[in-house]
Amino acid sequence: MALKHVIGVDHVVVAVRDLDAAAAAWRALGFTVSPRGTHSAHMGSGNYTIMFGEDYLELLGVLAPTEHNAPMRAFLDVREGLDRAAFTTDDAAAGADELRAKGIAAVGPISFGRPVTLPEGGEAEARFNVFQWPRSARPAGLGIFACQHMTRENVWIPSLQSHANGASRLVRIEVLARDPQAGAAELASLIDRTAEAVEDGAWRVESGAGRAEFLFLGRDALSRRHPGILLDGLPEEGAAALVLGTRDLAAAGRALGVAAGEAVAVPAARANGLLLRLVEA
Repeated sequence: MALKHVIGVDHVVVAVRDLDAAAAAWRALGFTVSPRGTHSAHMGSGNYTIMFGEDYLELLGVLAPTEHNAPMRAFLDVREGLDRAAFTTDDAAAGADELRAKGIAAVGPISFGRPVTLPEGGEAEARFNVFQWPRSARPAGLGIFACQHMTRENVWIPSLQSHANGASRLVRIEVLARDPQAGAAELASLIDRTAEAVEDGAWRVESGAGRAEFLFLGRDALSRRHPGILLDGLPEEGAAALVLGTRDLAAAGRALGVAAGEAVAVPAARANGLLLRLVEA
């Protein structure tokens, strides 16, 4: 039975070493990128967001070392890329208690915010309550936490949701795993879902109705799913590929500089350590 207060994938966190350079790289791929945000001081981080319909992608970087961002700094010491996936929660405090009742040592809730520059001028604040699974709980290297949006209207701003490449949603997070079944089973147990075997030895975990799914797979299977795309720069284990839905595959191809008839995808070197693919959805 799924957790009552964990609804599905809310956003993914792409850890980057140079925030402004990362934002420029994603703009060059046809994404509308939000103005830069700065989180509360105890977070020590800043971000840019790429907003879709019900979910989004976050480019996150360290602005000042703090206890809170120590795990991300350790991640960035090794590589850039998709560090964590966030689930939507309708009540962070209740969600943390729900995990504790299952014997999982949840961290939080933690409250923070960041200023938002509004398109029509002026500034508002985006506020969040989050809780985390234990830092040791990283299925195949993927961190997870849950986010309660206290001010959705200051995050899902309509003018930021339209992209030249037509991107409209997160479809799938593909995680390289030495043991795909074990990685999927661990994630499934942490979010009270089911791991399901699919073709080519991969294992799928659904996150919630209409939200992105997780796919745990080996390197050979990843290569078969993305023919012609270099796997250079991807980790031995960890989140490796992100599949996005687009309303206009031709526009996506033009934005990514992909020739007609080729896969609408780019290697990790162009997307901060993340193989990126767009599909019609």
